Parts: sequence; structure tokens; C-alpha cells
Amino acid sequence: MVCLGNICRSPLAEGILKKKINSASAELNTQVESAGTSSYHVGEGADHRSVDIARKHQVNIGLHKSRQFVTADFDRFDKIYAMDKSNYRNIMNRARNESDRSKVEMILNVVEPGKDNDVPDPYYSGNNGFEYVYQMLDEACNIITDEIKENNIK
Repeated sequence: MVCLGNICRSPLAEGILKKKINSASAELNTQVESAGTSSYHVGEGADHRSVDIARKHQVNIGLHKSRQFVTADFDRFDKIYAMDKSNYRNIMNRARNESDRSKVEMILNVVEPGKDNDVPDPYYSGNNGFEYVYQMLDEACNIITDEIKENNIK
């Protein structure tokens, strides 16, 4: 799960997906992490509004620490979900080859294939923006969880 600073959208997506996977089956061998394409917030916790919205939905992201996306992530993960077009381009610019590029997808394309819709950055919005983003990511993570169960991707 990748956004710009790894403090709002991607930690929410990470937490939501982890909860869904853990609820789906203890036997799924899946690693879920998030990162940001920038180094603005490396080492910081998630934005308190993301933490609050997650907690409201029984998702715990309180221990999250931001990290930057690195090229080695292409080797560690089968799928890399970008939150928006700008971060998608940033990830693709780090891709070394077609294998790396094939792992990258806009997260909302799992809901509406080929639409390339952005998950809006809620940072400058109020709490309603964070709830809206949560709902979008929750829907996408339901589909991703089903795909993981079917294919056991990591």
C-alpha cells in the first residue's frame, strides 16, 4: 500500500487489509505493509485522524511508523497498490523491469477496473474526508482479501 507520506491513506489500507486477512484465515501466508514515495514523514506515526477513523472501525494502526518505498519492495511483494496516479508514476519510475511494473496497480482498480480513480488525500480535509477514504479502502480491501484467499499472494 503506497501513498505520498505514509501517514494517512496507506496506513489505513494496511490496517484494514491486515484485519480482513486475519479474520479470513489464520493460514494465509500474507505480508501487508505500507510505504510512502516521499521521505517527508519517515519514522513518524500515522496521522491522528487516520488512527481515530481506524479505531472507530476496530482497526489498530496506532503503532504504525512511516517508511519510504524502496526498490527492494518489488522483490518483497507480489502486489503493490498505489493510492493515486502521482504515486503510481513514482513507483513505476523505480521499477527496474517489466516484472516490477506488472506488480503495480491503482488500488481502486480492484473496485472499478481500468478507471484509475484516485483515493483522495484526506490530509487537508476534515474528519469526513478520512471517513470517506476509509470506506473506499474498505471496499477495495474486501476484494483484495478475496483475491488473496484465491491466489495466496503476499
